[in-house]
Amino acid sequence: MITAKSVSKSYGDALVVDDVTITLPARGITSIIGPNGAGKSTLLSMMARLVGMDAGHVTIDGLDVVTTPSEALARRLAILRQDNHMTARLTVHDLVTFGRYPYSRGRPTEEDAVHVARALDYLGLTDLSGRFLDELSGGQRQRAFVAMVLCQDTDYVLLDEPLNNLDMKHAASMMRLWRDACRDFGKTVVIVLHDINFASWYSDHIVAMRQGRICRQGTPDEIIRTDALRDIYDMQIDVREIGGRRVCLFYE
Repeated sequence: MITAKSVSKSYGDALVVDDVTITLPARGITSIIGPNGAGKSTLLSMMARLVGMDAGHVTIDGLDVVTTPSEALARRLAILRQDNHMTARLTVHDLVTFGRYPYSRGRPTEEDAVHVARALDYLGLTDLSGRFLDELSGGQRQRAFVAMVLCQDTDYVLLDEPLNNLDMKHAASMMRLWRDACRDFGKTVVIVLHDINFASWYSDHIVAMRQGRICRQGTPDEIIRTDALRDIYDMQIDVREIGGRRVCLFYE
């Protein structure tokens, strides 16, 4: 489990995350939703040790993210940021192999090669493994980064707005990939999302933030409701049910 206790973060006079205490369930997809400026990405970044905390602490299966050595933490936690661009000109195979760095320290073994081949096959990238990243379509490149993260072979994956700049087809494909990875490999995925319909459709658990605090959390059925969404977003959102899952209509 990922546990945050009394976590706070300020930038200057702006309190971005305000004394947050929460335990995120193991396995499945937990989506963090809320309006702009709610503190979603900052909270995720503190869980990932990308941003320092002003107060509180975060543990992953009991390991403190601040004091745990980087190599040990990288074997438990993988991170995919919004700006997942590489300046070096890498092939797909090179990128995915980089996911094994916490184990290989840059000297890949036969075991690492097995993990790389499995990740490439799972993401349908075997035939593209020799292509350079800048020769791929946007959707193929996103799949390559997902393969890298899966190849890191961690129980926990943190994703910060991974659907940004993706069209509808590729965004839905990305969410299906993570849903399938949770099912096939027992992953725990924590993902910051702006689109509440993706959160409703693919999440097992939803955490809602507002003004730096957790305002609601629960299953999609508990969160994707007109009254709950009004509290989160301060607007009227109509909720309909399609195929047993809830869809939000917020156009006026």
